[in-house]
Amino acid sequence: MKIICFLLWWLFWSSGQIHAAQPMLPKIYAGQVDISGWLMSEKLDGIRGYWDGQKLLSKNGHRLNPPFEFVRDLPTFPLEGEIWGGRNTFERTTSIVKRKQPHPGWLSLKFAIFDVPDAPGGFTQRIRIAQDWLAENPSAYMFVIPQIVVDDNDHLQRELQRIEHLSGEGLIVRNPHAAYTAGRSMEILKVKSYQDAEATVIGHLPGKGRNTGRLGALLVALDDGTQFKIGTGFSDDVRQNPPPVGAVITFKFYGKYQSGIPKFPSFVRLRTDQGL
Repeated sequence: MKIICFLLWWLFWSSGQIHAAQPMLPKIYAGQVDISGWLMSEKLDGIRGYWDGQKLLSKNGHRLNPPFEFVRDLPTFPLEGEIWGGRNTFERTTSIVKRKQPHPGWLSLKFAIFDVPDAPGGFTQRIRIAQDWLAENPSAYMFVIPQIVVDDNDHLQRELQRIEHLSGEGLIVRNPHAAYTAGRSMEILKVKSYQDAEATVIGHLPGKGRNTGRLGALLVALDDGTQFKIGTGFSDDVRQNPPPVGAVITFKFYGKYQSGIPKFPSFVRLRTDQGL
C-alpha cells in the first residue's frame, strides 16, 4: 500500500502540478470600511508566486522553473509574492515564467514579497519575518513590497492617482492586524479607479474608416453568458493581429448597466498566463 501511495505521489509531482494552500485574495474596495491606519502598497502587475520553502509555484500550484541563482537566497519557510519585471511588462514576464526550463530571462525579474502565509499573528508581524530574513540574507532577486500607513480616504486617493500616473495598476490595502485566511477577504482590498475583468472572444467585427481591413471591435462573452462589444484600447498591432476566437482577454470598465453589460469597456491585453 505504501508503495502504491508513493507511486501516485510521484506521478502527480512529476506532472508539474503541486497543490499549494488556497491563497488569501483581495476584494474590491468601494468605501465600505474605514481604512484609516491600514497599510497600502502598489498592486504589482505580474505573476503570483508561492515559495513553499523549496520550490517556486504558480497560483494554481504548477511548479515554475527559475534558475538556481534566482531562488538560492530564499528562506526555508513559505512566502507569497508577485513575480514582477516592472510596470508594463506583464506579457514579457509571462513569457519568461511559462518556459519549461531554467533560463537567464528570470534574472530580469524580481520576487516581490507581500506575505508570509504560515507565520502567526497579524500582517505586520508576518511581513516583518520576511524583512528580517532579507536584512540578514540580501538577495538581488527578492524584495519586500513597501507599505505606507493610510491616513484617510483622501490620502488613499492621492496615492492611487500617483501610482496610476506612473502607469501602475492600482493599490492593495491591508488590515495590519488581520490573520492570514484562505479565500476572498475584506481584510485585504484592491483599489483602482476602474474595474477589470476577463472575457472570452467569440467574434471579430470589421473596422471602418482608418480601421478598414482590420479589427474594429471584439465581440466577447462573460462567464455568465453576457455578450458585448469592445471597440477601444487596441494598439495598431492588435487591430492588425487580433486575439483569436476562444482567447481570454482582460478589459477594464466603469461599472455595469442593469442588464449586466459593462460600461465603457476597453481592451487591456490578451491573457497569456492561462494555465499557470
